[in-house]
Amino acid sequence: MATLDEEPMVIIVGAGPAGLATSACLNKLSIPNLILEKEDCYSPMWKKYSYDRVHLHLAKQFCHLPYIPFPPSSPTYIPKKQFIQYLDDYVSYFNITPLYNRKVEFAKFDESTKKWNVKVRNGNSGEMEEYFCKFLVVATGEASYPLIPDVPGLGNFNGEALHSTQYKNGDKFKGKSVLVVGCGNSGMEIALDLANHGANTSIIVRSPMHLISREMGYLGLMLLKYKVGYTVVDTIMVMLSKLMYGDISKYYGVKRPEEGPFASKIKYGKYPVFDVGTHRKIKSGEIQVLPAMKSIRENDVVLENGKSHQFDVIVFATGFMRTTHNWLQGDDYLLNEDGLPKPEFPQHWKGKNGLFCVGLSRRGLYGIAFDAQNIATHISSFL
Repeated sequence: MATLDEEPMVIIVGAGPAGLATSACLNKLSIPNLILEKEDCYSPMWKKYSYDRVHLHLAKQFCHLPYIPFPPSSPTYIPKKQFIQYLDDYVSYFNITPLYNRKVEFAKFDESTKKWNVKVRNGNSGEMEEYFCKFLVVATGEASYPLIPDVPGLGNFNGEALHSTQYKNGDKFKGKSVLVVGCGNSGMEIALDLANHGANTSIIVRSPMHLISREMGYLGLMLLKYKVGYTVVDTIMVMLSKLMYGDISKYYGVKRPEEGPFASKIKYGKYPVFDVGTHRKIKSGEIQVLPAMKSIRENDVVLENGKSHQFDVIVFATGFMRTTHNWLQGDDYLLNEDGLPKPEFPQHWKGKNGLFCVGLSRRGLYGIAFDAQNIATHISSFL
């Protein structure tokens, strides 16, 4: 078993924006740290697994990482290519050097040495590596492993089935019948992209949702920034949504949730849907809304209402799962079985025995910056 020659003070698991932000904050304070990343690049969700037309849904002032804002000349809502360039510049500026193809398989605090023992599978050599550190940071993100539901008959589907992380654009789907499963932001935007590329597009909508515009989201965040309460902001958001979109149950077959969009986000991690043009195409009939699927028979998708439709392609925009509980041993305080913090915000980032998490507060890039700076400051004061 290989070991690292020089022991880092901090090990960070994950080189997404959360891991990069934490490393930058530690580097600024001259605290030795090491990032372990299971993929072959940093921020793989953006660099490898995001669709072409994706933008940050929130305005740029709520989305930059610590110490480096976006340039004033950049657009309000940053596109994928520009965000990746921002990350490239960020990594270069702070001299962040992750170890790639390193999948953490075991991490446990050793009471006798007062250090974390971390065992890692080297994807290049296949051998197991062992590391030790004083502090361990879980930065594996809210979106870790693609999740495709176990739909009866999916294995015998005659068409193409893919997860949203495999979708780039609608070029090759022109003229095909495509079903998007999932009505979160990815599902709604992929459906729009498919329709724009000439696909016969349908989308499955199962759950209540909040539909808001980017401008409404911006207003809501500005109100929260100036200490307006969540309940007041949510009341304003729902009122504006009703004015702009009317009774959404006429088009989607579902109602708005009982709780407002920001309360739903904080409590359940459910983002509001930021409409970037999909609603207009649903309203006009260019995108067909369908209820939940029950099973698949060859090319037929059978729905819960008993009807069936034929599709050439199914895109599953069905989210992700986290597997932290499979490798993080002995932690019964910080993270639950779903890999999310047990402590309430704003104390969610700090565990016991030098264990921390970053980017799991369901507050996006703004939450990442908050966590990373808190962790670095705390470790610095401890040292």
